Amino acid sequence: MLVLLPPSETKRPGGEGAPLDFDGLALPSLRSARESVVDALVALSSDEEEAARVLKISAKRRHEVADNAALRTSPTLPAIDRYTGVLFDALDAGSLEAPARSWLGDHVMIHSAPLGPVAALDGIPAYRLAAGTSVPGIPSLRRIWAGAVSEAWEELRPDFVVDLRSEAYAALGPLPAGVPSAYVRVMSEDSGGEARALNHFNKHAKGELVRALASQAARIGSLDDLHAWAQGAGWTLRAGGPGEVALIV
Repeated sequence: MLVLLPPSETKRPGGEGAPLDFDGLALPSLRSARESVVDALVALSSDEEEAARVLKISAKRRHEVADNAALRTSPTLPAIDRYTGVLFDALDAGSLEAPARSWLGDHVMIHSAPLGPVAALDGIPAYRLAAGTSVPGIPSLRRIWAGAVSEAWEELRPDFVVDLRSEAYAALGPLPAGVPSAYVRVMSEDSGGEARALNHFNKHAKGELVRALASQAARIGSLDDLHAWAQGAGWTLRAGGPGEVALIV
């Protein structure tokens, strides 16, 4: 089983880990693409004003230009601890027991913009880059990542994928048709049973779902397994469109 998460724009600063080690990241076939994006971000950051304009960084967050300039040398944190925000606050990985964190390391990947998908416990530095940003000197992030990440999924061949990414990040690494998966949309139901999509609670529910999976060391190898686990754990899933399920909250 593999769970895919989107990143968050907000990140915890600092870290105690060694600087970014490309060889230590999951999906090693992505190294060339990773280095290309990192090099482009470092180069862009040599001009603070231009970097702030391209990356849409406000005056209060100009330190994020320095974060990008130091991508190769700054300390790292496990990816699951680097990100903050609604989803990651709800997951609260730092409070999990060691076996649950180990489960995250084995089963969860976070799809970052500069590094592609990384394992939950891979060490990454603080950075600023969003999925839709055009970085000077390199093709669009979609052109860099989509094909390479899809090939990496083919090589990894997970038995089943629970895809919790936003559509923007799913587009940076589509799952091949041969990889069994479920794209999860978070919905609510009114008294008449009609479902509607959620925004803020979408992220919160995804974080709580992953926390539950990790805490129970869930073993899921198919869509049927996912439905069975959800029913036993008190979660409500509904069949959605092709390849999709609705998480009702």
